[in-house]
Amino acid sequence: MFTKRMKLFSLFGFKVSVDLSWLVIVVLVTWSLAVGVFPQMRKGEPALTYWLMGFAGAMGLFVSIILHELSHSLVARLYGLPIRGITLFIFGGVAEMEEEPPSPGAEFSTAIAGPAASVTLAGLFFIAAWLARRAGLPFAVTGILEYLSLINLALAVFNLLPAFPLDGGRVLRCALWKWKRNLRWATHVSSDIGAGFGAALMVGRFG
Repeated sequence: MFTKRMKLFSLFGFKVSVDLSWLVIVVLVTWSLAVGVFPQMRKGEPALTYWLMGFAGAMGLFVSIILHELSHSLVARLYGLPIRGITLFIFGGVAEMEEEPPSPGAEFSTAIAGPAASVTLAGLFFIAAWLARRAGLPFAVTGILEYLSLINLALAVFNLLPAFPLDGGRVLRCALWKWKRNLRWATHVSSDIGAGFGAALMVGRFG
C-alpha cells in the first residue's frame, strides 16, 4: 500500500509515520491555500503572509488527520485490537489494524471515533477563531483557525459517506454484520457499495 515511509514519532505508544507520497499533499495544500483560499477570504495581504498561512494550514491539516487516526487507534486498543501504527499517505491517513474487530459493537465504536474527533476539532477551532476575532488578532491567525474548523468538518462529513473502507462504510458494515451475523458477507456488500460510490463520484466529476 505504501511506497517508502519514515517514522516521525510515537504518540500514546503508536508509531506515527509518513509515506513519501504525503509530501505531494503538503505541497498541493500549501499552494492551494496560499494562492486560492486565503486570498479569497481577504484580499490585500502580502504574498509572503499567504504562503506562511498556507504552510501553517497544511501543518494543521497534518495534525488534524493524526488526531483523527489516533482516535481510531485508542478505541481499537480498548477492544484489544493490535495497531501496527498510524501512517499518513497521499489519500490521507490510516490506523493500521492488524485484526478485524471482534464484534459489530467494536467495529462501530472504532469507526465512529475518527469522525467524532474531527467534529470536536471543528468545534474547538471555530471557538478559537471566534475568540481570536474578538481579541482583534490579525487575519493570519483567524484565517488559519477558520480554515481548520471547516476542513475538520469536511473530513468528518466525507469520512461518514457509506463507502467502505471509509468510516461510514465501516459503520454500514457493522450494521450489515449485526443483521446477518456474517462478517465476510457484510464486508463484501459494503465493499461493493463503496465501489459504487467511487464510480458515481467519477461519473459526477468527469461525466
